[in-house]
Amino acid sequence: MLKKLNLYSALLCATALASCFAFSPTAFGQEAETAEEEEADEEIVVQATRSGKRVGDEAIRVDVIGREEIEEKILMTPGNISMLVAETPGVRVQVTSPGLGASNVRVQGLRGRYTQLLTDGLPLYGGQASAIGLLQIPPTDLGRVEIIKGAASALYGPAALGGVINLVARRPRDTAEAEFLANATSRAGWDLTGYTAVPLGAEWGASLTGGMHHQKAQDLGDDGWIDTPHFHRWTVRPRLFWENPEGGKIFLTVGALHEERRGGTAPGRSVSDGTTFAQNLDTDRFDAGLTAEYPVGGWGTAHLRTSAVTQEHRHQFGDIAERDRHSTLFGEASLSGEAGVLNWLAGAAIQSDSYRSKTFALFDYTFTVPALFAQAEVDAFPDLTLSGSSRIDFHDEYGTRFSPRVSILYKPGSWRLRGSIGKGFYAPTPFVEETEASGLSRLEPLAGLKAETATSASADVNYASGPIEASATLFGSDINHAVRIEEFASVPEGAADRVRLVNADGVTRTRGAELLLRYRWEKFTLTGSYVFVDSTEPDLGGAGRRRVPVTPRHTAGMVAMWESHGKGRIGFEAYYTGRQSLDDNPYRTRSKPYFELGLLGEIVLGKARLFLNAENILDIRQSRYDPLVLPSRAADGRWTVDAWAPLDGFVLNGGIRLQFGGGAARH
Repeated sequence: MLKKLNLYSALLCATALASCFAFSPTAFGQEAETAEEEEADEEIVVQATRSGKRVGDEAIRVDVIGREEIEEKILMTPGNISMLVAETPGVRVQVTSPGLGASNVRVQGLRGRYTQLLTDGLPLYGGQASAIGLLQIPPTDLGRVEIIKGAASALYGPAALGGVINLVARRPRDTAEAEFLANATSRAGWDLTGYTAVPLGAEWGASLTGGMHHQKAQDLGDDGWIDTPHFHRWTVRPRLFWENPEGGKIFLTVGALHEERRGGTAPGRSVSDGTTFAQNLDTDRFDAGLTAEYPVGGWGTAHLRTSAVTQEHRHQFGDIAERDRHSTLFGEASLSGEAGVLNWLAGAAIQSDSYRSKTFALFDYTFTVPALFAQAEVDAFPDLTLSGSSRIDFHDEYGTRFSPRVSILYKPGSWRLRGSIGKGFYAPTPFVEETEASGLSRLEPLAGLKAETATSASADVNYASGPIEASATLFGSDINHAVRIEEFASVPEGAADRVRLVNADGVTRTRGAELLLRYRWEKFTLTGSYVFVDSTEPDLGGAGRRRVPVTPRHTAGMVAMWESHGKGRIGFEAYYTGRQSLDDNPYRTRSKPYFELGLLGEIVLGKARLFLNAENILDIRQSRYDPLVLPSRAADGRWTVDAWAPLDGFVLNGGIRLQFGGGAARH
């Protein structure tokens, strides 16, 4: 079976990559640099809020990562989007499994399971994206990324308790375009990606993306534990687009992925009890999604969204093998329209999330959740917009839940002042950060868990005029009944330790602030940011409180970039991560602060772009301070401490990128 998959992967990726050269260069229109300049001048209409407004007119704050910044990050990590989202203020990518390199996204200090990951508004990575999912998404065909911070259950249901990351695909242009990227790293890794898009007449267009990615296992600390896991992955994703002058639109996408990932003890090495411990994961994912909209007479616009995804996993935790399947089915229909100063939307949705384990069937579940939702925005005055959205989810396990959100926007001149407050909920599953890292073999059956509920609020001020852009945000959230893992006390003597999931008795409280300042002068851009997070939670079994582990109170960043279209770019970045509270770490209770420095260079030679990127120039690596491996196995089955610093140290990567065509964006 594996040989068949490898052959299939090679054929698919060869098709995707070869498509980049399927056209003669003379068949393309304008140079890609011209297309980029035109795209940069366009005003972005946000998808994630469903209101159809430009980002500056949205009452809900949306952070947008544009195509220009995506292109920078493609040169740094062509194989995944972790760095792309990690360098957004208030967003932190947290490694959850040093054995596999698995990571999730923490938004404003909240745990990663609360963040909903979408593609063009569809849950193509499941209702709860796995911790490894972030590392399996190539940024090649992204047009932009939209991030909503804070409880967004009023828009997207229980999986969006902490926020939403919406990945928006690139759209075909007026003429065909294609690109190919080859990248190699100093850690014995390589990436090959290809993208092509073609117009199919006046109203249709299509794109195809494919890639192969490889990394060799590395024991950088020479302690017998693999710091950088081996992986081999292929992906392929065709997309079809239709848009007519009357406002009708159709978007269809399908995707397939296969990955083999290997970690744990290095060959010939063992952990403290003298045994070897393999930590492996094989993934097969297939998905399909459709969005459509069409004007309906004088009623407004009808919208349809539907998707299906299935993921099969084969885990290996030491001598325990776990095989499972995650599936998500989603459907939604809505109607939107305008009536004077009122912009409205109402609809119904249904989503089914299921988990089936061939090894531990007692954790199987199926959540089927129909929902009704509505949204209204009123432009009360030319400079004042009021927005409200609400959703009722009829959860078959955790009952009926009402999730409202209210926002306000005041925009005098160059200023934007926003305020927002919302409520949401999260349906517990067996998958928290600890079980994603160690499996289910030591977890007690779930019993008596309550839904997690949250209230979040934010207020922010934005100013943009000429070359200056600045913003300041205050945010906070309270989570009730937060699910935590604790050691199970009643374990027979001589038996393996056991853990269970419980609702914390108290409130997990997060307060913080974000600051951002950007200055543009001709071809030079300088960006500075600072984030403060104060996040505490109740001690299990006690009356006190503690700081949420691996959540730095202070982080800051500075990025300087010089870029000339058609010539190249040079960039420098510096990031600071402050001290973090650590949990169940025998070597220290608080981490050390550290700096990360990076340098990027790219030169354009006709249709070729040569690039070289240096990450973590100071070679900061956690294993330089303490061992990763625990002296004895933890109760939940883990053999490593939490990751609080980079694991791979200094990495140099470079390669070539070939671009053809592009033309102007289609309107």
